[in-house]
Amino acid sequence: MTTLTVSMPESLKDFIDHEVETKGYGNVSEYIRGLLREAQAKDADARLEALLLEGLSGGRDIPVTGAFWKELKSDAGRILARHKKTRKVRSTR
Repeated sequence: MTTLTVSMPESLKDFIDHEVETKGYGNVSEYIRGLLREAQAKDADARLEALLLEGLSGGRDIPVTGAFWKELKSDAGRILARHKKTRKVRSTR
């Protein structure tokens, strides 16, 4: 494992210490690793969303509205249900 030294004002150090104490982290390193994992997940979600939008639009601009997301979620649910049903049939053979 690599060590990273970070300089910060005392107010941020106090905040981190409070978070560690009150949120069940074992130490500061655990807390920082958790924050970084969350940032990685958000970044991955943003990249995936951008790729999905690019794929859905076929390179053309489409309006991304509440109705668009509702329809997309509904379509994804149907695809997932169909996939689960197909896997279940295969596993019983």
